[in-house]
Amino acid sequence: MYKIGVSKVEMTYSKEGAGMLGYGMHFHQIEGVETPQYARAFVIEDAQKKVVFVNADFCFSTNYLKTRIIARLAIEKPEMGYSDANVMITAQHTHSAAGGYTQHLAYNFTNPGFQEEVYLRYSNAIFDAIVQADQNKKPGNISHHKAMFDKDAEICFNRSVKAYNQNPEVGVRVPVKKRHLAADRTMKLLRFDDAAGKPIGSLNWFGVHTTSVSNRYRKVCYDNKGYAADLFENHLQEKYEDKNIVTAFAQDAAGDISPNFIWDRKHREYRGKHLDDYESAAYNGKLQSDKAQEIFDSASKIGKKIKGEIDYLLMYADMSSIGIEESYTGGLKHETTSEATWGMSFLEGTTDGQGAAKIVGQAVRVFLGSIRQVEVLAARMSKDEARQKKVMGYYNAHHPKAIVINHATGVTAGALHPEKLVVPDFVDPAIKFIKLANKVGYGKKTPWIPQVLPLQIFIIGNMAIVGVPSEITTIAGARLRNTIAEVLEERGVSEVLLSPYANSYAGYITTYEEYRLQLYEGGHTLFGKWTLAAYQMKFKQMAQELLKATEDRNKVSLQPEIFDMKDIWTGVDDLGILAALDAEDTLLLKSPEEEEEEEEEGGTM
Repeated sequence: MYKIGVSKVEMTYSKEGAGMLGYGMHFHQIEGVETPQYARAFVIEDAQKKVVFVNADFCFSTNYLKTRIIARLAIEKPEMGYSDANVMITAQHTHSAAGGYTQHLAYNFTNPGFQEEVYLRYSNAIFDAIVQADQNKKPGNISHHKAMFDKDAEICFNRSVKAYNQNPEVGVRVPVKKRHLAADRTMKLLRFDDAAGKPIGSLNWFGVHTTSVSNRYRKVCYDNKGYAADLFENHLQEKYEDKNIVTAFAQDAAGDISPNFIWDRKHREYRGKHLDDYESAAYNGKLQSDKAQEIFDSASKIGKKIKGEIDYLLMYADMSSIGIEESYTGGLKHETTSEATWGMSFLEGTTDGQGAAKIVGQAVRVFLGSIRQVEVLAARMSKDEARQKKVMGYYNAHHPKAIVINHATGVTAGALHPEKLVVPDFVDPAIKFIKLANKVGYGKKTPWIPQVLPLQIFIIGNMAIVGVPSEITTIAGARLRNTIAEVLEERGVSEVLLSPYANSYAGYITTYEEYRLQLYEGGHTLFGKWTLAAYQMKFKQMAQELLKATEDRNKVSLQPEIFDMKDIWTGVDDLGILAALDAEDTLLLKSPEEEEEEEEEGGTM
């Protein structure tokens, strides 16, 4: 029997005009509140150790947010025994909540800048949720169960089927019209009961983007997973007459998975079941809630009882400079990851939210290709072996990505001084902010995206929860899960649960095969084509350490990059630049089904 505590604390930030995080659009600003935001915490403790899992209604966690929360816990609540290693802060990934709580420039462009009020609102709520959950601990039991959604349930759809089909695991090619089958349709759930068998709460994992609400809607909203959590909580609270029951709907491998499936010609993107996005979010949330209720009711009868000790491990890794073992590269030698970059396909957006127009993207790719050729030629002619190795290694690691931004150096489209960039602002709204941030002096002070990242594993009896600081695609998630499971099987772990958007955020993780196609997710796979392999290697290393006694484990001294606030851009709202940006382009785009049909008929018009 464990000690289990749960809590739920509101964290809504509603200041009008604040930039929302997720779609990367300057016009996506708060104009009101559709639903509140919450932080939910789950504490699990045995006789020796304890862990706390937090799921929050925001886009993702950040290094700065977690580091400051841990520091505050150490100062104000040292008796609770929390550290970086036994606290996991995850996000359900809504795109309709305020941003500005990271120190890294790239994810602050459209706020614009770091926003102290947002950071304080979120960090205070998460801190309170952890403390309250710890104070609410009581003896209890945990059971685990899982089930699949029916094939006809309108719950999740692969938005990058072409990339998905590149994977050897797929076998028979999945057509766009059947993209709902190119997904992991399994929900995995934990049921928490007190010693008398009365429910305390529930925590489940299912991968689907919280993008039912598009960037045309400007109210704070917890999106489909928030609707699901509220519905399920209300159901359990009424059924068991207990207002303290807490349920959370965490993410799984949702990198290429969308809730949207009806092509909206007017807005040139997919939408959900209804014309009103909030209704679509509620519809998708109800599907998730209904499935959770089904699994929850079965868990106490036929679910696996979680038994055994609690353990945990956290390690920081510099994901920008990892040598890849030949077992992952098909025998290729000297392969590595490289500095974090964005590719052009990322800036072009997805079917959940369009970015730069394709015709613009094609022109930019030609321009970027010429930059690459010039840099490679210059390196070869220099006779400087170190320079040649660096330049060739950089482009090899990222090939075939059309690199727009190097987030380690700030070089944008080949320009060392992005404020002088020749690329016009209309290519992407971020270009305007990149120029501006550099003009006011912040582009060279810190990396634009975190490269030193937290990797984390909780073990609770025969179950492992893996904290991944990125969003990961369906097949990449399956490979990572299998890599960890093969090792932890030795200590009795039979279920590995992935928790992306955990503790920090650094783009996407795609498979090597998906990356080569360079769709949206590949363009946002920061560290190159071997990004997944690097994560597999590092998590395997951690899993092997967890086979050892605590005192025998190797210690890794690397820590996250936390910067002096004087070096952090805090925005420039008073310059009136937002009003000067055009919120819409007018190009008519085809649906993915139309594009696929034209390709099969021999090309596009």
